Amino acid sequence: MRQVRADYDAATVVVYQAYSAEIAEAAVAAGTFVAPFSRERMTWIKPSFLWMMYRCGWGSKPGQERVLAVTITRSGFEWALWQSCLSHYVPDMYSDQRAWMARLRTSPVRVQWDPERDLHHRPLAHRSLQVGLGGPAVGLYVDRWITGIRDVTPEARRIKGLVADGKLDAAARALPVERPYPLPSEIARVIGAG
Repeated sequence: MRQVRADYDAATVVVYQAYSAEIAEAAVAAGTFVAPFSRERMTWIKPSFLWMMYRCGWGSKPGQERVLAVTITRSGFEWALWQSCLSHYVPDMYSDQRAWMARLRTSPVRVQWDPERDLHHRPLAHRSLQVGLGGPAVGLYVDRWITGIRDVTPEARRIKGLVADGKLDAAARALPVERPYPLPSEIARVIGAG
């Protein structure tokens, strides 16, 4: 039901974000996020390309016109998950609501599981992970974890066109290859994967 799937290699993992052209162009040019990106706000990263496409409407929603593939270190990604707290209380994961609230107050990272999406943005039975970085986690992300940023808006629009034309096999072949991410068991417990 809840499995992290991502495009990754031995050292890095790709996550997706969508921003305005102003933020995206500055980030691509600098190789990391710089002004007008704000370090004061929580920033959400998504390992699932299709969930990002659902969220940003294939790069058509205001302020989300540019889709970025952000390559980050696996060590940074796993640190974020280890330090995270679910964004809402789940009785199976916390001894009681007070324990969840205590973790929520001290954690710089939020995680939530939302229904994964298909090429038509219809919800699937399994869940996709969203990771919200706040406070010190934003600085670590921007200054230490990012190893590269690519603007994948043209690819997103091409896949959207294939879907619109009913060429679903071609659209599926054009998607990034995402496979189950090998989470350490302790981190899987923290985020409720399984």
